[in-house]
Amino acid sequence: MTATLLAAKTDSESLGSEILVAPWAWAAFIALIAVLLLADLFLFHRDAHEISIREAAITSIFWVSLGLSFSFVIWATLGGSAAGQYLTGYVIEKSLSVDNVFVWAVILSYFAVPKAYQHRVLFWGVFSALVLRALFIFAGIALLETFDWMLYVFGAFLVVTAYRVATHDNQEIHPERNPVLKLMRRVVPVTGDYDGQHFWTKIDGRRFATPLLVVLVLVEATDVVFAVDSIPAILAVTRSQFIVFTSNACAILGLRALYFLLSGAADKLRYLNVGLGVILGFVGVKMLIANWYHIPTLLSLVVIAVVLTITVIVSLRADARDRDRNAGIDLEEIT
Repeated sequence: MTATLLAAKTDSESLGSEILVAPWAWAAFIALIAVLLLADLFLFHRDAHEISIREAAITSIFWVSLGLSFSFVIWATLGGSAAGQYLTGYVIEKSLSVDNVFVWAVILSYFAVPKAYQHRVLFWGVFSALVLRALFIFAGIALLETFDWMLYVFGAFLVVTAYRVATHDNQEIHPERNPVLKLMRRVVPVTGDYDGQHFWTKIDGRRFATPLLVVLVLVEATDVVFAVDSIPAILAVTRSQFIVFTSNACAILGLRALYFLLSGAADKLRYLNVGLGVILGFVGVKMLIANWYHIPTLLSLVVIAVVLTITVIVSLRADARDRDRNAGIDLEEIT
């Protein structure tokens, strides 16, 4: 099986650019994605309903297990080095996506999207994200292979982005100021009310977009912004189109469940921006020094995992201290 899937021998310390995957492997993975998406939409969420925390937790466990399990497929067919690159890319994309999830929460809250309809919006948002990410991935790898100096451009961009992400203090997001929203309202007539799960509706024979379509467009627009950050970050780990796409796709598939699980946890993860900034800075530096020193994939994975763990622990401890302090103040006021 390995011989038919792997068309070129790989080096344990390479970035995987010479990994050539057979067309049937691409077709099989894309077919798997399609089956999972169709089952999710037409089997498990045929009827609009509010996603409970329990359902979100079970679904999240399923998607994460699926994403991690696919690393064994990569290991069995492409080798341990490729599996390490896949896991690192998966963890990077998953961690950077948490920020995306919180932006979704702001958008859905601003437009007061009924909870029963939120899954449908995010489903199509994730579907579009998969297509857009594929375009970004192939374009980014093509640029790196054609122009060697783009390596430094991507690396410098990640370092600058790391500073911007780490120093922003969770400033308030204003969806109404989004230029995409302003442009859409000029081009397409939009109703003020929802019409079930429909993105379009007819009023007096005229076709109108519902607010649900506006939300979908904004969700897709934010994903483009986050893809600009995450795709170069993964390209610092591997140049294999197959590994970059599969790690990205497996991470993105679980975003909807992650949203329903974490949408109310933004305040608890107060230092998330610092942790993500450190991760982006690390992969940016890794890309900048790649021609002189290649940081091993396993070390990259360990660094990212440690940074995420420290970020979560410090954030939760700070939140617990604030709760204890507030409880003490309330007790003093009572006495």
